[in-house]
Amino acid sequence: MQLESTPELEAFRKKVRAFVAEHAPGIKTHTGVRAPEPELMPAIREWTAKLFDAGFLGINWPAEYGGRPDAHPLEPFIVVEEITRARTWQPIGAAALASAAVIDFGTDEQQARFLPRIRTCEDVWCQLFSEPGAGSDLAALQTRARLEGEGDDAVFVIDGQKVWTTNGQHADMGYLLARTDRDAPKHKGITAFALDMRSPGVDIRPLREITGTTDFNEVFLDGVRIPVANVIGRVDDGWRVAMSSLGHERSGVAARGVELFAALDDLLRLAGATSVGGVPALEDSATRQAIGELATRVYVNAAMVGLAQSRMLHHTEQPADAPIGKIFFSELNYDLVEFGMRLQGTDGLLTEADPDAVAAGWWQDAHLYSRAYTIAGGANEILRTQVAERGLGLPRESR
Repeated sequence: MQLESTPELEAFRKKVRAFVAEHAPGIKTHTGVRAPEPELMPAIREWTAKLFDAGFLGINWPAEYGGRPDAHPLEPFIVVEEITRARTWQPIGAAALASAAVIDFGTDEQQARFLPRIRTCEDVWCQLFSEPGAGSDLAALQTRARLEGEGDDAVFVIDGQKVWTTNGQHADMGYLLARTDRDAPKHKGITAFALDMRSPGVDIRPLREITGTTDFNEVFLDGVRIPVANVIGRVDDGWRVAMSSLGHERSGVAARGVELFAALDDLLRLAGATSVGGVPALEDSATRQAIGELATRVYVNAAMVGLAQSRMLHHTEQPADAPIGKIFFSELNYDLVEFGMRLQGTDGLLTEADPDAVAAGWWQDAHLYSRAYTIAGGANEILRTQVAERGLGLPRESR
């Protein structure tokens, strides 16, 4: 692994850190990838636009749309790290995925129409990929798109259902996958679309989770009409478009190390203020041993993040890298916050609404949310199969 900083990168990091400290829209009160309350949206749109204007987002975009072709490839990772370190809001939605698709596969007209509005955050995008029967196995999606009309009057009519759509309730645009050829093989016959979320027939239904917050949505599509001009790439080639855009947006891996170091710091403060068996928790040998094991795993996770970044920069990624990193991070995160809950004893049963809850109930929310990390982005059970089959070359599981 070769991932060294330079004076130029450290100067860039200081610049980002100062910018975040001056302009960030406040501290996130919940851990994880969450949707803000509606009243926060104006501030988050303004914050996102400022990040673009300062050259901290869209770094790898074409120069004519504000990109910086001479930028160091580690700069996007540094931006994510510093925003995470400040415990404030990352830009919300799927604009990074959508912009990657539009830049690589979109027409000149689509780039001129969509990219400037992403920069100003006039358009928040959501990702309309997952379905009730197509989550980890995305290629099983069944939302249908049929072509109606000819020439300039031609439109695609969409019928189907999407689910687990983060920030769907705030989205202006959707990056949609739908099946345009039902007779094609599983990974074929899929088309990518840009969908105006205000179109007739789009029904967004928020889902309230066990955390009490609404981060995900169901999206029902009933006779939704999309202009042919909103097809991203070629008809029936949407799987390639989607996989390419997912491969582009990899800077989020940088947040994993920072998130866990922050949680470890919180755990140490909690242990310093907690008693176990009548003695301070940090004087209890079993507690110290458990925290030491968690700390070791946090440093291992940081090394894995560094290795992943190094391989990305050198184009030497291996099929097992992403799933292994996600499995390790999500299960360590669960164990860390679960131990924080146990340290609180019966106080761990308090909720955020209770004024006596430790850290205003942050640990309770983090514990409830931690299971989401083991499912989002591919359930860990599915990812283990991917590691076995694609990474290790083991025989495929019989289906």
